[in-house]
Amino acid sequence: MRDVAIISLGQTDHARERNDVNDVEMLMPVLADAMKAANITKDRVDFVCSGSSDYLAGQGFSFVTTLDAFGPWPPISESHVDMDGAWALYEAWVKMQSGHADISLIYAYGRSSPGDIRRVMSRQLDPYYTAPLWADPVSLAALQARAGLEAGSFTEEQMAEVVAASRRNAKANPHAQLSGDAEAKALLDEDYFVSPLHKHDCPPITDGAACVIIAAGDVARELSDRPAWIRGFDHRIEPNALGVRDLTTSVSTRQAADKAQVAAGGVDVAEIHAPFSHQELILRDALGLGDDVSINPSGGALAANPIMAAGLIRLGEAAARIGRGEADRALGHATSGVCLQQNLVCVLEGE
Repeated sequence: MRDVAIISLGQTDHARERNDVNDVEMLMPVLADAMKAANITKDRVDFVCSGSSDYLAGQGFSFVTTLDAFGPWPPISESHVDMDGAWALYEAWVKMQSGHADISLIYAYGRSSPGDIRRVMSRQLDPYYTAPLWADPVSLAALQARAGLEAGSFTEEQMAEVVAASRRNAKANPHAQLSGDAEAKALLDEDYFVSPLHKHDCPPITDGAACVIIAAGDVARELSDRPAWIRGFDHRIEPNALGVRDLTTSVSTRQAADKAQVAAGGVDVAEIHAPFSHQELILRDALGLGDDVSINPSGGALAANPIMAAGLIRLGEAAARIGRGEADRALGHATSGVCLQQNLVCVLEGE
């Protein structure tokens, strides 16, 4: 296996709406920031891979237009995944394992503000039985939370503590959308949004983008003082039909964590892609994380949730902790689909 490391991260200052720019204009400074942090110019990039959703954009092959943010001429080697950018990073990592690239640039973007995001995301469900019911991600997450509460897997107080910790951590993140000194008790006094979820238990509507650059072997060492080496990488998927899996646990996360060897050396920091507060509690258990692990020091998806970029940001934020010497071994996690259907785990180490 080739040694491959994450060497830089760029991201927008995430916001409820970004009507001041189009997708290319939103992406260009992000890509520029990532390349500047990696000490490279675009001519050194061997492969470009992007993650986005045509459903969010409202048109087919919408990602083609965003290639202008990098520049498709002279001709470049490029690919795309219609899902979170974390999976685009996985594709780039696989390509680099084959020896066809030494430096890859991965970007992802999404806008949740246009239209009704809950109705849009209901289209990812089974088209014959579930999608016609217009069951949206918030309502289904509420069913998942209720199942967990009734099973005794967690409490509403623990859910509120997750939100309070996210807001506190996000105070140190200049890119976060939501931050502050929220108290768990005060959060519990708020009205329910979709019971048992309060509005703060749900991800904010966010427009934003991110870019991560990865490099192989000595190239990574040349470009970065402290590369975040990818030591374990895996993703697993569970059935789309909600009635055939236990929503109170995440089997796919546990399987991916085992393959990525999370337990082999433990981790200091974990950036978990948990769009809903109770999902962080489910994922902590599936990943086997103890109380000594710093969870979502960036604030996580509850602080900013640019759909299709939030998972890539988790990997980039975990790598950034290693790059700054704040961790020796970190974990980045991304999820896709409703109720934690598909999960990706990446273990990173400093040298």
